Amino acid sequence: MKITIFGSGYVGLVTGACFAEVGNDVLCVDIDQNKIDRLNNGEIPIYEPGLDTIVHENSRKGRLKFTSDIREGVDFGLYQFIAVGTPPDEDGSADLRHVLSVAESIGTHMQEYRIIINKSTVPVGTADLVREKVLSVLNARNAGIDFDVVSNPEFLKEGDAVNDFMKPERIVVGVDNPRTKELLRFLYSPFNRSHERFIAMDVRSAELTKYAANSMLATKISFMNEIANIAERVGADVEEVRRGIGSDSRIGFSFIYPGVGYGGSCFPKDVQALERTARKYGYDSRILQAVEAVNNDQKSSLVSKMKEHFGGNLKEKVIGLWGLAFKPNTDDMREAPSRRVMEELWQEGASVRVYDPVAMDEAMRIYGQREDLHYAQDADEAVMGADALAIVTEWLMFRSPDFDMIKRELREPVIFDGRNIYNPDFMEQSGFTYYSIGRRPRGVN
Repeated sequence: MKITIFGSGYVGLVTGACFAEVGNDVLCVDIDQNKIDRLNNGEIPIYEPGLDTIVHENSRKGRLKFTSDIREGVDFGLYQFIAVGTPPDEDGSADLRHVLSVAESIGTHMQEYRIIINKSTVPVGTADLVREKVLSVLNARNAGIDFDVVSNPEFLKEGDAVNDFMKPERIVVGVDNPRTKELLRFLYSPFNRSHERFIAMDVRSAELTKYAANSMLATKISFMNEIANIAERVGADVEEVRRGIGSDSRIGFSFIYPGVGYGGSCFPKDVQALERTARKYGYDSRILQAVEAVNNDQKSSLVSKMKEHFGGNLKEKVIGLWGLAFKPNTDDMREAPSRRVMEELWQEGASVRVYDPVAMDEAMRIYGQREDLHYAQDADEAVMGADALAIVTEWLMFRSPDFDMIKRELREPVIFDGRNIYNPDFMEQSGFTYYSIGRRPRGVN
């Protein structure tokens, strides 16, 4: 199969590389010439475990190529994937300018039948807009060329995206043409061998499925954070509560870990976009509004605990901060809780010493050099001379640190654990004042 991918960001690059890995010829198109040059030189612009290996191998074999030539991209593949960004607009709705720009380009250059596949996360009704855009351009050209528009949402977890694509739990395809459905089934057949994962439905249902899935997961996170906040006030331990409710098979243990809120490129914008879509159609989605509000407040919880511990004054305090990415195994800091923590600490007059295994360059790109921000070379250096340690991302390397070193280097043996990765009893026995999420403070009085 010949496949064109418009957009060589996170979704586009993973999609293109994985399709090439099973033997297809893939051409990734991006208007960012610098990104294309880097990819052609073997540089991977994002951190994703395993991605560099399959990109390099398939590029070497000639199955995966990169270009900024839009016409070449339209001419290349029967399958035309749109995998460009849909960032939040000013009102929180999805910005479809890039999606519709690609649709216009396809309509401008196509010479024969094409299957246009929305891989980007888009609101219900976007396929209709894409179809209208392509049709209007074709009509202006007086070109009666047939095409189909398909919804094929991605369900990739950052940090495990390659595995998710190669071994998907489900392949959702929204299509209104039986012939096109079979062409998509054939395209995805290498990923659908052990048991049936291909789920075909109407286009609008497929568009809604993506938003519904992410909003459900975000709801579980915010609900658990709500329970954690209640647990702190009534003297319960949310970790015990989590074990108690997670053992119910109807609930399960996934996404019920309390913390400092969710971030990343998907959950925040998708919850907002679905809520705005509901409002557009005259429905007030109170649950989604609450999910967003709880998450927004939760990102401030660590700084609130710090202010309370230090008597309401964080001025000139130095906080060591472990973890910048919104989750482990990625360098993505979009909507990351670490950003809220740092920015609120700066507003309070504090400074931070930060370390993350892979997101240091991204932090430097976002914040540059500041007097109140020190980029540590390793986790130990982030602790040195700090008044307290805050843990924001649950990287494995933070789970078993040298507690004697931490206690020795901190000005005061206090840890604010935003991911509940340590045992409160152990921390108390080790002489730390230990704050976590949904559990009573433990430690030295």
